[in-house]
Amino acid sequence: MTPRQDIDIRPIREDEIREWSRALHTGFQLPPTVSDADVEDRSTYIVPERTLGAFDGTRCVGTFRSFAQEITAVGGTPVPADAISNVTVTSTHRRRGILTRMMAKDLAAAKERGDTVATLIAAEYPIYGRYGFGVATTTAEWTIDVPRAGLDPRWSGPDDGGRIDLVDGDDVRKTGPELHERLRRSQPGVVDRDERWWQVNTGGLVLDRASWTEPFHAVYRNAEGEVEGLLTYTVDDHWDVKQPLETAKVKDMIAVTPAAERALWRYVCSVDWVTKVRTGWRAPDDLLPHLLPDPRAARILTQADLLWVRILDVVAALEARTYGATGTLVLEVVDRGGLCGGRYRLDASEAGASCVRSTENAELTLDVGELGSLWLGDESAVRLAALGRVWEERAGAASLADALLRTSRRPWCPDIF
Repeated sequence: MTPRQDIDIRPIREDEIREWSRALHTGFQLPPTVSDADVEDRSTYIVPERTLGAFDGTRCVGTFRSFAQEITAVGGTPVPADAISNVTVTSTHRRRGILTRMMAKDLAAAKERGDTVATLIAAEYPIYGRYGFGVATTTAEWTIDVPRAGLDPRWSGPDDGGRIDLVDGDDVRKTGPELHERLRRSQPGVVDRDERWWQVNTGGLVLDRASWTEPFHAVYRNAEGEVEGLLTYTVDDHWDVKQPLETAKVKDMIAVTPAAERALWRYVCSVDWVTKVRTGWRAPDDLLPHLLPDPRAARILTQADLLWVRILDVVAALEARTYGATGTLVLEVVDRGGLCGGRYRLDASEAGASCVRSTENAELTLDVGELGSLWLGDESAVRLAALGRVWEERAGAASLADALLRTSRRPWCPDIF
């Protein structure tokens, strides 16, 4: 077995993108061949100095990539984040500290840059808590039995003066980014989308023509003609004994008003021949089930963690968000990674917040990962205390934390990265 110190962990060079990509494919159980097109595409968006490889000699046995991101805090402030992706360790090189070294190197660089948090989507649950990440948002997917839902099959459009129009990918690339920015200003947990995202998801950049299905795009315009919603979906072609049994699969939905959300769900449930709708990954408190006359027609397929957050700067993170109540709370943050541990006094009100280092007695002690779970307002400190994951040093501190931190609607991240 190769000793740990013989594994070289470093940023890759441009001429190592193919070898790094091969290791990435291997880690994700994809065919370990890398085409010229793969290399050419990856070279357009990876930043070599933020793309780490673990090398055993000349062979790459671990991959790790990060990139600049913004995530919306409670209240709408965009916060700089270190987005982590493409994390693998080859099965032959487990338990040699490779991931730990790559993570430590990246998080230290992110802290030095001034990023407030780090983010990731975890393929496997147990891994990232030990690096200070906590589950910050969850996601849900429903399947709708359209005939059972009780909707009017003769629905012909919104009754609020708005309208729904089908558009193409070119139209979406023009109107989608601004609409998404509106969503991002109001929805905690949403991350930014770059131009490449819009190209890849609307057919402007097709990486694999054989697997690409051109989707339908529907926009909702209000009575004044302003775009307030966008729905992207595909339809599976399936009939049974001359009966249509087609499934519409929602790929993306942006709705910046409840009227847009209601109209777009109503539209996709009214498409000819569609008897089932798969909603794609939505907020866990999405309006959808209760928009249906029979909410039981919507059945949960998935409900699970999605976005994980690692706090890098406690002061910046807590001062970036808004609060629904007034109060003072002294937190003891435990950080085994050594990046932001210590005692902090949070003075919060609806007008804003101040967070400073403190020598006062702690009222609530928690790991930095639990702070990441609480930061966007989804988790309950009272619940975490019952689980033995936060500790009250003063009776009632967890309830105060909930009053300050929790939100009326749950945070949501629509994207995987």
